Amino acid sequence: MKPIAILLCFFLCATTAFAQLTQDNSLPTVKTANGLVQGTQASGISMFKGIPYAQPPVGELRWKEPQPVKNWEGTRRADHFAARAMQLPVFSDMQFRSDGMSEDCLYLNIWTPAKTGKEELPVLVYFYGGGYVGGDGSEYRYDGESMARRGIVAVTINYRLGVFGFLAHPDLTRESAHHASGNYGLLDQTEALRWVHKNIAAFGGNPDHITIAGESAGSFSVSAQVASPLSRNLFAAAIGESGSLMNFRPTTPLAEAEKKGFRFGDSLGAHSIRDLRALPAEQVLQATAKMGVGNFPVDVDGYFFPESPLTLYTSAQVAKVPLLVGWNSEEASWKFILGNEEPTKDNYVKAVQKLYPSDADAILKLYAVTSDADVETVASALASDRFIAFGTWKWAELHAKTNSPVYRYYFTRARPGLRSEINKTQSSAGETSSKPGSYQGAVHSAEIEYAMGNLPTNRVYDWQPDDYLVSSIMQNYFINFIKTKNPNGLGLPYWPLYQSWQKDPVQYIGVETGRHPDNTRDRYLYLEKMISKQP
Repeated sequence: MKPIAILLCFFLCATTAFAQLTQDNSLPTVKTANGLVQGTQASGISMFKGIPYAQPPVGELRWKEPQPVKNWEGTRRADHFAARAMQLPVFSDMQFRSDGMSEDCLYLNIWTPAKTGKEELPVLVYFYGGGYVGGDGSEYRYDGESMARRGIVAVTINYRLGVFGFLAHPDLTRESAHHASGNYGLLDQTEALRWVHKNIAAFGGNPDHITIAGESAGSFSVSAQVASPLSRNLFAAAIGESGSLMNFRPTTPLAEAEKKGFRFGDSLGAHSIRDLRALPAEQVLQATAKMGVGNFPVDVDGYFFPESPLTLYTSAQVAKVPLLVGWNSEEASWKFILGNEEPTKDNYVKAVQKLYPSDADAILKLYAVTSDADVETVASALASDRFIAFGTWKWAELHAKTNSPVYRYYFTRARPGLRSEINKTQSSAGETSSKPGSYQGAVHSAEIEYAMGNLPTNRVYDWQPDDYLVSSIMQNYFINFIKTKNPNGLGLPYWPLYQSWQKDPVQYIGVETGRHPDNTRDRYLYLEKMISKQP
């Protein structure tokens, strides 16, 4: 055998091999623990789409903990995204590239700049958002190519959603070896992390240098993975964008989640989990159409969560890893406080009195308005805190008390106007544009394309030079954190550690990026006090 052929054979057969093949149009091929995968390549970045990390959760595996993927023979083509998880069309801003929709959805995607399996590059694993009822790793905003071009192996994963990902049921608890049910979507994420930890070196990544990240439900998921004993040793750092499980509502106890699941089965005439498994996936999905978000909640199952997430964080029984965490300036609109009422001071006061009959005076002092002109800004702040900001703050506070480094941000860049060919009355998120002169901040999920370097993938908005400036700043912070566990670097405004006693502990990220005092702390301390008084 000629020396070149011997060398090629070595790379193909080694368990950690990453080989640029000379045949098949030089398509990149990697040997994983389960078999060979062949991806695609563009301008030096190798992409592997639709790699299975667990067995298809169908038939008897519906509503079971994900099972390790079985080995395959030959070379598996990884040149297109797999199917997205079962979901209703809830969010109009989700632009999928997935191969349809199916229960068979446990796949991941990898973008890597590596040329060999020995480069030990930092790794980013990103969990999509969507309220645990929508989303997919194929969405343009999560695309990993931009991160890969900056020296990072980027991974997106799919996980089960809604009733398929979070149904708890007494029968499921009884049949479980762990006496647990629900949280299958979170268990999927953990199984994906196991697969990445085991295989990512073959793609040029460092299994001991994995950062997990996510936005909204993805951020909730990061807070969950940091807390769970099943996943604590599978990553080295964490990023949370808008959301955590330490919000106003305590995590649902298993017994309560089981009751919800049993009632759901009864509504379909399925009086056992066997009956439910026999129903077509589409019928089960459609039965959830009128239920809304949150009807199949994350629960304290005694397995993924041996205790509530709040208890685990309070007692520091979590992964003590660096955390970069924050939220946006307008996570929710003032309309969530005032409804259809005009944004006047009188209407605002009435709305607060209705929402907080026993605490209205204190809330009106903490979220004070002096004139009608203040109402939209202040009511948006209250709505944002009620929706997701308070829980994210609570996460930062508790994680900092574990003596782990925490970097807290506040994203302020509002999206620009829509492109001229787009209908001006509606954005891709399905939100009606604000009237001229009204308050406009950075809405929920707006930071994703900035942080991931993916503004060009979203053609809805008329991105301006300032947007690319902000994206460069935010992405560089993220890249530095993923690489060094510290967001600071040359050419960037200094970002201090988050410590509540510090003068300027919060990093505002926008056209004017820099550290600021924590002027919201009194609000959150009062909200925390209110929660502690609840029965």
